[in-house]
Amino acid sequence: MSVVVNLKDAAPGFVAGAEVAYSDDPRDTGWVAKNIPCQHACPAGTNIPAYIRAIAEGRHGDAYEINREANVLPGVLGRICSRPCESACRHGWPGNGEPVGICNLKRSAADMKHASHRITEKLFAPTGKRVAIVGAGPAGVAAAHDLSVLGHDVTLFERESHPGGMLRYGIPAFRLPRDILEVELHNALRLGVELKLGAGVGQRTDMPVARLLQDYDAVLLTAGCMAPLPLPLDGEWQNRDPADVCPDIEHGLPFLMALHRDEKKTVRKRVAVVGAGFTALDCARVASRLGAQEVIIHIRTGEEYIPVTKEEIFEAKREGIRIRGLRTPVGIELDADGRLTGVRFVQNRLGGWREGGRRQAIPIPGSEFVEPCDTLLIAIGQKTVNDFLDIPVELDRWQNVRIGEDGMTSVKGLFAAGDYVTGPTTVIEAIGRGRQGAAHVDTWLMGHPRRRKVVRIMPVAGPLRERAFDFIGRQEMPTEPPNERIRSRTQEVETGLSPETSHEEAKRCYLCNLNYQIDVDRCIYCRACIEVAPRACIKLVEGVDMETDGSYGKLREAKEWNRVGAIWIDNNECIRCGACFKVCPVKCISITRNEFVEVDQP
Repeated sequence: MSVVVNLKDAAPGFVAGAEVAYSDDPRDTGWVAKNIPCQHACPAGTNIPAYIRAIAEGRHGDAYEINREANVLPGVLGRICSRPCESACRHGWPGNGEPVGICNLKRSAADMKHASHRITEKLFAPTGKRVAIVGAGPAGVAAAHDLSVLGHDVTLFERESHPGGMLRYGIPAFRLPRDILEVELHNALRLGVELKLGAGVGQRTDMPVARLLQDYDAVLLTAGCMAPLPLPLDGEWQNRDPADVCPDIEHGLPFLMALHRDEKKTVRKRVAVVGAGFTALDCARVASRLGAQEVIIHIRTGEEYIPVTKEEIFEAKREGIRIRGLRTPVGIELDADGRLTGVRFVQNRLGGWREGGRRQAIPIPGSEFVEPCDTLLIAIGQKTVNDFLDIPVELDRWQNVRIGEDGMTSVKGLFAAGDYVTGPTTVIEAIGRGRQGAAHVDTWLMGHPRRRKVVRIMPVAGPLRERAFDFIGRQEMPTEPPNERIRSRTQEVETGLSPETSHEEAKRCYLCNLNYQIDVDRCIYCRACIEVAPRACIKLVEGVDMETDGSYGKLREAKEWNRVGAIWIDNNECIRCGACFKVCPVKCISITRNEFVEVDQP
């Protein structure tokens, strides 16, 4: 189905007065899903090419709003996102250079929007429905935002004294300044969300889940994944948590949470951190700022397999933190007074690949050794905790709450979302799943989906980028000098791109949402487009395969002229330079901007 409307006030680069189509045709939805790899990789579905183009045009406020439509907290994510979009960026494919600095540009949009910028959101009429959300972390905040926009009365319960969850209590201020977090949380919750702080839910509280189900039309659990995993050790330490025995050993996440509750935390001179995620790196960098003389992160495999951004690893090393791989802890060494003197490790070798893309770590018999240290921070992951529930809920084999395709648990009216369901993920994944949970709740309350995703197709007057943009190098994020930053736990390390470098970085984007198409009925097969193309992006084809879902599949290239059915643009190779558009003598090449948008469902 395709709906056509008239475009009265065209944005820069678009054709004023032209027709804009909204389509759910599989050929259009399939094209957007396959040909915008950064957006497809984003768990929140952020329209990345659109906001980067807005930055290139100096429209930072528009770029910020495009982000908020999808990821709710752009100023936060522009600093701490795990950047799955950059790993997928077509500009980073072999031969194309470095990926575009998508995350840094998200921050630029938030930092450089005008001081008088006003947030505008399309609000639904009040529904009279009441929804309770348990947990004010990123998933809960995103869900609360969406449900309030949809017209529901939302109450958000949070056991801590401030909202934010892991954003506030798990991430250090030198990565995420608290004033930025406060503004972004306010923007997300400002539409009438009732925030109850210091309000635990479940057993041993004044607000059991059973009562919430009585008082509210729906309840959404977004309690996060906060319980640290124990360190599996051998021998006398098997089935014992060394953090319960030795004062010099702590779990990483509780260590950070206590610090961010303004409790006094100290470390000794030689700090060992066990773990390979963001929490491990944050613990190491915090320990350095607390005065440790030596900080070493110990990991089971190799540094190249650490599931954090390379920028985080680089900055940690600049601060004097070392990373030592291929080792697994198997024991703890204590002195006569019960104080830590070292960690006993076994040497590993790399094995095959595990599920999820990580390498196996295989212990080498007889390779045990002791690494001296006097403080140990354990950051090997977290798990969900369900002992607060006062009603029976079906769990999966990982002891996470099981939900159906409708997002509901085994209890009618009780939904769950975010890390509380999946186990530990990233902030952007939690936000994406929180928004999905909100959509499930709204659909159940109203009896049908009230928003649906379609493709908006907007005609573009001409090419929006130049071939010369391909040769602009990636603009790296400037940072504070290491010897100055480590003196403070609150001084932000990354200082932000300047307006000039943001503009240069934005020009690098291939604008993969631009669809160059050749009208086969007007094409005269002169081959001018093929000859001018800077790479093999325009091909002679005898046909195009169709997928079972109705979308376009592989191109079937023609080897002989008598088998040519059309000249076709291969979007995997197209860099949107516009050379073909400019050279075509019969103007049979058109450009449209194709992008997912949400529209109201009657």
